[in-house]
Amino acid sequence: MFPLRDDNPTDIFPVMTVLAIGGTGAVWWLVQGAGISETALVASICRYGVIAVELTGGEPGADAGPCTLGGLTWQAVFTSIFMHGGWAHLIGNMWFLWIFGNNVEDALGHVRFVIFYLVAGVVAAGAQIVATPESQAPMVGASGAVSAVMGAYVLLYPRARVDTLFVFFVFVRLLPLPAWVMLGYWIGLQLLASTLAPADGGGVAYMAHIGGFGAGLVLVTLLMPPRRSRRGRRPRKRGGRLR
Repeated sequence: MFPLRDDNPTDIFPVMTVLAIGGTGAVWWLVQGAGISETALVASICRYGVIAVELTGGEPGADAGPCTLGGLTWQAVFTSIFMHGGWAHLIGNMWFLWIFGNNVEDALGHVRFVIFYLVAGVVAAGAQIVATPESQAPMVGASGAVSAVMGAYVLLYPRARVDTLFVFFVFVRLLPLPAWVMLGYWIGLQLLASTLAPADGGGVAYMAHIGGFGAGLVLVTLLMPPRRSRRGRRPRKRGGRLR
């Protein structure tokens, strides 16, 4: 299932969501070379990505990653949020951020949303580090922070309609689903995959997704402005503009 848009209007323009998408896109082009050169792409991931063993100080695992150890350490938990491994990785994360981020920013306000996004990204990276402390594989992507946005969204707007593309072999349908169904399916899939995937996640940081989603549930509650708490949880009426 893939979300296409939600029926959930906002009161303010999502400046920070747009800047996060634009800034991440700029990093992809200017720092990572848009993935044109495989060598430059890998170098950027190794330099700015999180490598768990460099932060934990543990013994490297038996399987060496593609990177030479000795790059950024704790700073990488921030820089890694804006790095991606390919076009599909980038577009997928930014699409989910656009659909769900504008409403979370609307509820929190611009400044609180930035704090929410960055802190959630760090917590998500921490969850993956705790799960795989000896990993030498670099971890990059906004997935953890975006997962937090989805966790916040489902807590604030569980009944908001999300038009979702459902594909099962030749069966293709556009289904209007409540947010709690669509996002509940997504986090359930992450939990299932984390138990079935190999120890290294098979190249996907499932624990970062799960940790980010949980962080979003907690952080949005802590950061919600009192004057917006009631409005943020109120079901939205149909007829608003679609995104």
